[in-house]
Amino acid sequence: MNTSLKNLNVDKLTIGALATEVGVNVETIRFYQRKGLMREPHRPQGSVRHYGVADLGRVRFIKSAQRLGFSLDEIAQLLKLEDGTHCDEARMQAQNKLLDVRVKLADLQRMETALADLIDRCCAVRGDIRCPLIATLQGADADR
Repeated sequence: MNTSLKNLNVDKLTIGALATEVGVNVETIRFYQRKGLMREPHRPQGSVRHYGVADLGRVRFIKSAQRLGFSLDEIAQLLKLEDGTHCDEARMQAQNKLLDVRVKLADLQRMETALADLIDRCCAVRGDIRCPLIATLQGADADR
């Protein structure tokens, strides 16, 4: 949080104040609105739109979910469940995300092993021999 809520009238935040409070760009708020993740408040004639506590919570929710790896489409699905009566559905989405994360971790571990092997092979090669790393990436050493 960039400012103290005590110093803010949280029912009358401008889009700039909202963005500053949650640490995002104004265009991020507008993007969320275009994606249907946030409402666009009514603009009184000759005035600016005002955002409130619910909007502040909504942006924080979106950013927290993104940090956990949820896509904006997945976040939209989670937001449909926010009334608290769909815990099983929310849990299923989290379980699916956890499975995705575990698959990505396994892929990263395979990549780590392959890169470490290639680096070891590069360090072991001496003389006028093609670099094992470059040869492998070019497909010349595909049998390894």
